Amino acid sequence: MCELRHTLSKKERVTGKRLVDHLFGGGVSRSMSSYPLRAVYCLVEGGEVPVRMLVSVPKRCFKRAVHRNRIKRQVREAFRLCKHLLDAPMSALPGQTLAVAFVWLDDHQRDTDEVARRVKNLLTRIAEKL
Repeated sequence: MCELRHTLSKKERVTGKRLVDHLFGGGVSRSMSSYPLRAVYCLVEGGEVPVRMLVSVPKRCFKRAVHRNRIKRQVREAFRLCKHLLDAPMSALPGQTLAVAFVWLDDHQRDTDEVARRVKNLLTRIAEKL
């Protein structure tokens, strides 16, 4: 029986200036939107985990850190529960890691269920593109 591990470890986070620049630098990365989120993603050589993620909520949308942090928690939780959608496409690409950045576009907070639906929609579409 296959046991799904619904965790989000430190290794599954996008860290380091080089990887962030590669992700947002253009050229090799792609993006798609499911309002109020935009996903920017690209394949990177090597890595210990198949998928790495990053969440960005602009300060111009929410001046208070409390609100930005709440949205980041919502997106991370939705990703944690839906990241299994990318397992099959990434198993077909050995030696590659998918880096995904979620950028919040709206200046209003949304309920957790809607955020989860949008993240799931984006992950499904990314899996189809891979």
